[in-house]
Amino acid sequence: MQTPFIHNHQFNYIHKQANFLIKTLRSVVDPKVLETVRYTVGTNAIEVFDELTSEQKHLLERLSTFDTPHDVQLYLNELEAYLIPFPQISAKQIQKLFPKAKKLKLPDLESINYAHTTYLRWIDIATSRLFIVYSHEGKFFGIEGRITATNKKGYCMFCHRHQELGFFNVKTKSHSPDHFSAIGQYVCMDNDACNHSISDITMLEKFLFSAVK
Repeated sequence: MQTPFIHNHQFNYIHKQANFLIKTLRSVVDPKVLETVRYTVGTNAIEVFDELTSEQKHLLERLSTFDTPHDVQLYLNELEAYLIPFPQISAKQIQKLFPKAKKLKLPDLESINYAHTTYLRWIDIATSRLFIVYSHEGKFFGIEGRITATNKKGYCMFCHRHQELGFFNVKTKSHSPDHFSAIGQYVCMDNDACNHSISDITMLEKFLFSAVK
């Protein structure tokens, strides 16, 4: 039985490398160029992990061995079995994370693809509020804030892709408990698109940790 070791954002990164290889296989005939691209995507897939067993490393190195786009796609399908899903969370757990939110509208937890979720997020359209739940070191924490649609596409600070954006504004406590400051960022309006695109969690965690201080 396979032991999951790939987080969603890592899988997305590998997927991008695979897409690069697929485009190369379809458009390039020079064997030296193909060899270089294969080496690059294989190396990049490995470097996105801090630690790997020999079996895991061998699995990732296989990305550089395929000769057809079809084989690359079959390989990506195979990697799905190694995904680490976002931890299961209950409605009660979410409600405890947002005690000040009256009539909290919860997401449909049964419809979420946890394997392809880096962070749980949903928008309450009635109140124009974005809610985020993140898991770090075995614990859940949540932040909420107002999101205002910009009605234009741009660079999402979380997933680093060109998406339909909203401005996410979150109130944070300052040094005095009676005073608040705020931090804001342009992020995706589409919950699924952001999770399917994010390949680096650095900016996501920087924003979230700043919001919960």
